[in-house]
Amino acid sequence: MSPTASDGSTDVVEATVEELHAAFDSGSLTAESLVERYLERIEAYDDELNAILTVNPNAGERARRLDSQFESDGFVGPLHGIPIVLKDNHDTHDMPTTAGSVALADSVPPRDAFVVDRLRDAGGIVLAKANLQEFSFGVDTISSLGGETRNAYALDRRPSGSSGGTAAAIAANLGAIGTGSDTCSSVRSPPAFNNLVGVRPTKGLVSAAGIVPLSATQDTAGPITRTVADAARLLDAMAGYDPDDPTTSAGVGNTPDAGYVSHLDERGLEDARIGVVRELFGLQDEASAPQAAADAVTDVLETAIEDLESAGATIVDPVEIVDTNHLASARVIGYEFERDIDRYLSALGDDAPYDSFSEILEADVIAPPVQSRLEDGIMLDLDPESLDQHSGYLARLERRRELRIDTLDRMAAQDLDALLYPPSTIPPVQIPDHQPFAELPCELAANTGLPSIVVPAGFTDDGLPVGMELLGRQFAEDRLFELAYAYEQATKHRRPPDGFGALS
Repeated sequence: MSPTASDGSTDVVEATVEELHAAFDSGSLTAESLVERYLERIEAYDDELNAILTVNPNAGERARRLDSQFESDGFVGPLHGIPIVLKDNHDTHDMPTTAGSVALADSVPPRDAFVVDRLRDAGGIVLAKANLQEFSFGVDTISSLGGETRNAYALDRRPSGSSGGTAAAIAANLGAIGTGSDTCSSVRSPPAFNNLVGVRPTKGLVSAAGIVPLSATQDTAGPITRTVADAARLLDAMAGYDPDDPTTSAGVGNTPDAGYVSHLDERGLEDARIGVVRELFGLQDEASAPQAAADAVTDVLETAIEDLESAGATIVDPVEIVDTNHLASARVIGYEFERDIDRYLSALGDDAPYDSFSEILEADVIAPPVQSRLEDGIMLDLDPESLDQHSGYLARLERRRELRIDTLDRMAAQDLDALLYPPSTIPPVQIPDHQPFAELPCELAANTGLPSIVVPAGFTDDGLPVGMELLGRQFAEDRLFELAYAYEQATKHRRPPDGFGALS
């Protein structure tokens, strides 16, 4: 869709980075006017969504500087003048970083997260910071600071989480592109529920330094966008070596020389081999949801599989990867959370509002449904700094290593480019019900560290978005972009939600 409306004004609804840059080039749009248009949309529409926590008061000034640089030198980078919505667990030196919690409401970190620094260097503008599940612990997007975020396609339903604020905002065109973080599901199920693209990169491709942690060995940042092309552009900017995150040393030399945008190939599915992981379809816990809900998602994905085959892919169905019990046995969030939050608070120095997470729990400021999940889900009786000697924790890390090797081995044995499964086995549930975590097959990517991409796959008969997840080999994001772009271009399932149209 062109960013030029019928009356000659700029229409930002569904505008891509490429289209916005073309408008800059033609002189029909400036970065400053673009920021103003998105701020107008936030003002007009966010009361319904409740997706935005904080608007950047410096966004207009940043845009004016970029416009001045553009006049003299052209584009300063691949994201020049593009307004970005950040999940509010990304440190920003000029805005509070709250993790959605009243406990951190006034916490302004001393410096940007590495990925935020990269985005600014690429010319991006931090437009706003989005609501999230408090401390990223859960999949509803509820927080003590921001309340409940709603799904852009059904305001009475959940957007999933924990990056649900970013997803709802980008779906409703309250920003051009967005970021999330993913420990298990958070840049995958929110895009699936909001008809978007989400990318969980290989662990080590993108730094997690300066992101309020949930589980350091699983956390990664990733793009949330309306198109595969914009996700590729965003990941090109986010990826890179960061000495403050040693895992990123593994990513050195593992990115394409011409960037991920060079792998946007409409014929990318020709000769591809994709395995269908049937174990991750359907209800994973019969008590969590009606069978009809899972059937609705499966029906959409059956059509998606047919579309992949029509576009040239060979479908291997089924592929047995691992039993779901083995996936669960590699979880470490409950072990790592308190240790990692305490380290984050310590890094804030004298300005830290609390010295430890136990103090935050004792203050009783966390949203009640989140606090209940935290108390049930984290191991409060552990010494956070003695994990390296904890046999149960070490056993789970070893199972994770085995799971990664086993998954890669089975993919290699069948010459598979990707594995296919739903990012959620059921559609978004109605508020006030809680989205059941058991129905989010997020752990295959999270516990192997392998990359995955979610793309819109269509809608249920009730008009609810369904996503398709493709998991690839280590540092094979380029191949995933080829597959996802070809599928996206062949099917064109992305459409904006009703009720958030162009402003007059």
